[in-house]
Amino acid sequence: MAELSGLQVFKYLPASKKAENSNCKKCGCPTCMAFALKLAKTQVEIDLCPYAPEELKEIFSQNIKKAQKEILLGSTHKTKVGGEEVLFRHDKTFLTPTALCIAINTDCSDFENKLEQVLNFEITRINETFKIDVIYLKGSKITPKLIEKIEACGISTITEIPQEMKEVKEETFAQTVETLTLTRRTAIETKAEEFSNPTYVYFKHQENLYDLCAKASYYLCKYANMIIFEDFCKEILCSLLTLRQNIFTDPQKPLQIEPKVYEFNNPDENAIIFLTTNFALTYFAVANELEAIDRGSYLIVTPSEGMSVLTAWSAEKITAKIAAKAVEDSGLYNKVKVKKIFIPGLLADMKDELQAAIPNFEICIGTTEAYLMSDFVKQLDF
Repeated sequence: MAELSGLQVFKYLPASKKAENSNCKKCGCPTCMAFALKLAKTQVEIDLCPYAPEELKEIFSQNIKKAQKEILLGSTHKTKVGGEEVLFRHDKTFLTPTALCIAINTDCSDFENKLEQVLNFEITRINETFKIDVIYLKGSKITPKLIEKIEACGISTITEIPQEMKEVKEETFAQTVETLTLTRRTAIETKAEEFSNPTYVYFKHQENLYDLCAKASYYLCKYANMIIFEDFCKEILCSLLTLRQNIFTDPQKPLQIEPKVYEFNNPDENAIIFLTTNFALTYFAVANELEAIDRGSYLIVTPSEGMSVLTAWSAEKITAKIAAKAVEDSGLYNKVKVKKIFIPGLLADMKDELQAAIPNFEICIGTTEAYLMSDFVKQLDF
């Protein structure tokens, strides 16, 4: 269902018909148009206008109704599921990452070992640290102390699945995908109550972990709000968390890091200087390579609004002036013997311009891909 625009709201108000009480200001806005624009953005309540017709109130109440319910899981530490408003990320953005849940039976002999593995599991990627979101406790040995221990680690606990959540049975792959997709599509397009419950898929123990990973990955994309596993497999969870991070990011807000100088392997006067943009994926690709090189280095990260190298260059978010200021602010001139700065190979066309703006350093062209940096550094003669 498309969002109401200000003009669509305005046509129901007195001023659009030049009727009595036009622009009466009783709503607190100077004009009916101003009220309509604010109402479309849900910045004011519709009841502020005493002349809003019932038809508009009904349309508006349906429009602001959430397509999918939000549910909080856990007692003290809460994990949100649901609350999605779009079918495709590029329409707006996905709001709530698919929750990954591990089912643990406290009556099993390996219960404590499995619990410790889950509690200790975490990965860090692009400056974010991820853990399991929820533990689904089963069995007769569930105690308040156990729940408190789990939630103190930043993981939510449930002892039963909320009735407001809809299970999509993991029968055949095609049927599961069809049900998940139909449920989400109907919820978004009609806001029908019977399709508004968040969905989950429960995976019982499976021998074929490759199939398990493939199916879970697809259900994460289309459109499970929570996935529950009886198996605990670090490799599968790392894959799913990486996939989830890629999907559940706001496409209007590029991933970026702080523009500054980063140090690798305790750089000294013999260190190498590199320069790049502050796009997070670019930084971490380069950082991983520099950490693996047995030599100290500095990485100057320019303020480029989170754009990749070529994008920043084409949008003029990395210019000679911007790079020169970043180099000047770095204070590296007096820290290294060899006054060279290596720029990404994709910026080769900027070399002369950068050289003119940064005369105290020799501007050198580096690699076009991060994975080539190790061999590139081995060939340097200083």
